[in-house]
Amino acid sequence: MRIAIDAMGGDFGPRATIGGLLLALKRHPELEPTVFGPKVELRALVEELTGDATEAPLAERLEWVDAPRVVLQSTPPMEALDDPSSTSMFGMLAAVRDGEADAGITCGNTGALVALARRELGSVPGISRPAISTAVPTRKGGRCYLLDLGASVDVHARHLVDFARMGALMARVVDGVALPRVALLNVGIEASKGVARVREADALLKARGGGDFDYVGYIEGDAIFSGSVDVVICDGFVGNAVLKASEGVAQMLLKRLQETFESHWSTRLVTLLARPALMRFKAQLDPVRHNGASLLGLNRIVVKSHGNASAQAFAFAIDRAVREVEVGLPDHLRAAWSHDSATPVISSIVTDDREDSGSCDTTRSDGPPFQG
Repeated sequence: MRIAIDAMGGDFGPRATIGGLLLALKRHPELEPTVFGPKVELRALVEELTGDATEAPLAERLEWVDAPRVVLQSTPPMEALDDPSSTSMFGMLAAVRDGEADAGITCGNTGALVALARRELGSVPGISRPAISTAVPTRKGGRCYLLDLGASVDVHARHLVDFARMGALMARVVDGVALPRVALLNVGIEASKGVARVREADALLKARGGGDFDYVGYIEGDAIFSGSVDVVICDGFVGNAVLKASEGVAQMLLKRLQETFESHWSTRLVTLLARPALMRFKAQLDPVRHNGASLLGLNRIVVKSHGNASAQAFAFAIDRAVREVEVGLPDHLRAAWSHDSATPVISSIVTDDREDSGSCDTTRSDGPPFQG
């Protein structure tokens, strides 16, 4: 399995991405990674991280492509589009575009990634905009897909319908959910609540028919983690805020729990007895284990790692990419949209929208399609 790694761009630099790649290589003997970044610097780092003789063979599986320039987190998407050559992000995407890699992984600038990926890889015909999606844990022990997480901060109702279909397909293909339950995130469950585009999307989803997912209506933020639905849909601004807030709460709970059990000798004794259960609890809540967001709607597989991901977290992002390659996710998307029975219904209801040109035009009057 060939994967392309953008080794630059994250908050912790290549030490996290290369460290995560080495962890992933241990878990996936079939991986054949191509690494993009400043070659001399990265090879020296690999030699440092694989000082143990047992890990030295991992370095032999790496292929290097020199990419001396980096798309910074502060780089505006349009600036990244103007001159992407010799950047590690563009090199990674070009390898995926040209079929030299089955998937690409990066923890770089989100806005630049979405803009470049849409231009270089193209979208599945019929999908109006890509969406960033990740799975969050639920109280029932399963997981729920949340999208969009920041690819499009200003959307129309038809985009939300596409997000619903893509999220349901993820749950069905990747997790094996026979009939995913899909909900729209709203400020209330009453029919009159919410902004116009959310109410319009609700009407479209109720009218669409079809049996590929079960649309259950509105859901409020406190129910995302309840396990009552498999997919939650919202625009990128709301989704990104929800995800970051939930990660902060999870980290706070884990830290408070640790501090509580370490505060007194009696609780430290309890910790020893309850350690297996506490480790399971941490595994379920730890955001590190849920790192890696899929850029859905593209012709090829791209996974976005959190910008502040550790080596362990970046390895989990690679795991997600591996899973999507195994199930052939873009093929399922193309098959679903080639038999799109929902388009006539949508076009008959939505009359105030315009087709996206696919050119990442940030001067549109309905707001910028991409947000970093």
